[in-house]
Amino acid sequence: MTATTSLDADLAHVLHPLHHPSATTHARIWVEGRGALIKDSTGQTFIDGLAGLWNVNVGHGRTELADAARDQMATLAYCSSYAGSTNYPAMALAEELSRIAYRSINAFFLTSGGAEATESSIKTARFYWKAMGKPDKTKVISRQRAYHGLTLAAMSATGLPAFWPMFEPRVPGFSHIPAPDPYRYVPATPGASLGIAAADELEAAILREGPDTVAAFIAEPVQGAGGVIIPPADYFPRIRQICDEHGVLLIADDVITGFGRTGTWFGLEHWGVEPDIMQFAKGITSGYVPLGGIGVSDAIREVMNSVPPAKRWMHAFTYSGHPTCCAVALRNLRILREERLVQRAAEMGDRLKAGLSSLAGLDGVGHVRSLGLIGAVEVVADKATKALHPPEAQMAQRLTDGLMARGLYTRVALDCICIAPPLVIAEAELDRLIDIVGETVTSVVRDARGA
Repeated sequence: MTATTSLDADLAHVLHPLHHPSATTHARIWVEGRGALIKDSTGQTFIDGLAGLWNVNVGHGRTELADAARDQMATLAYCSSYAGSTNYPAMALAEELSRIAYRSINAFFLTSGGAEATESSIKTARFYWKAMGKPDKTKVISRQRAYHGLTLAAMSATGLPAFWPMFEPRVPGFSHIPAPDPYRYVPATPGASLGIAAADELEAAILREGPDTVAAFIAEPVQGAGGVIIPPADYFPRIRQICDEHGVLLIADDVITGFGRTGTWFGLEHWGVEPDIMQFAKGITSGYVPLGGIGVSDAIREVMNSVPPAKRWMHAFTYSGHPTCCAVALRNLRILREERLVQRAAEMGDRLKAGLSSLAGLDGVGHVRSLGLIGAVEVVADKATKALHPPEAQMAQRLTDGLMARGLYTRVALDCICIAPPLVIAEAELDRLIDIVGETVTSVVRDARGA
């Protein structure tokens, strides 16, 4: 690895996520990060408006995490965690997770990332119902605009159709209900609150599929890649009630919302709801090394422990409980605690909310929303009808280019400018981020109207 390596090597040898060579010709090479800032190979510095990929919660350049990895590698870089073997970092991490996770969740399985966590959640839900004598409960319901990863079952749960066509057929037994989008969802039931009406879509889907066939409902507390959809306050309490009434497990996908992003340790805490299974990744190590996992309720753990050995939970990954990754995660959680970054996300979240609210009146801004340090600005062609710009306007690319030109690196999804900076972002940096978003929307919308 050298600074003289050219993009020719990238084009010739690297297959990227969402790969196509047209995106590589002028790819940006990132070389350094400090706090909430990242630098490219030309020396330009940008505010990291998406914390890497929703994951660098404690910020870039934390030598404490590098030291934790080095020290563990020098002692025991890897060992198997298959039944009958364990290691100290994995045990310590599971114990620490039991302290900060939802109260009813105290047992954890560790993976290499979020998609593996989704697969583990789905398989665990099926295992649970088989162990309970209900083998027909295999179906999974998720939501439109959901993102749960791109392995085959995870992709089938993901509710973003752009990811499907070149890999279909999808895994059978997956269906999607509308997202609880306060801006775009229209309740089918007159008089019902938006949150209750959107939650009742789940009950209708369970009844349509047959309660004896549905294993689980999987949901992000805040939908990230689908445009940062923050549900109404009455949505998840009603979801929990529906799941209980129909014998459906509730899986909380906290891959983005975990470890402080929304101003609480995990997303469903905002609404006082406990899931049956939680899944996590990203912020558990702030992206410094790959790690994810699931946590199961005490009731599910009891069932897992009570089956005969011949019917055990036959699920495994080579890198589950990887000691180096667990050591980094432990140090990362210590930083989150000692620097009060979860509380800071809530406090800085107030600043973000106020800043985004100041943009709501701009021409072309249809909706702004945020919770803690995750938010979005949705850009529309017509405020009255909420209509998006036509595809040929290439609004997402125009917005992306405009943000980058002003020094902000982030993602535009479905014409929503997504915002999720490192939790260590300084007040001045956050204020500048908001200013850049406003300047970019104003300029791009004006130019689009004049085209």
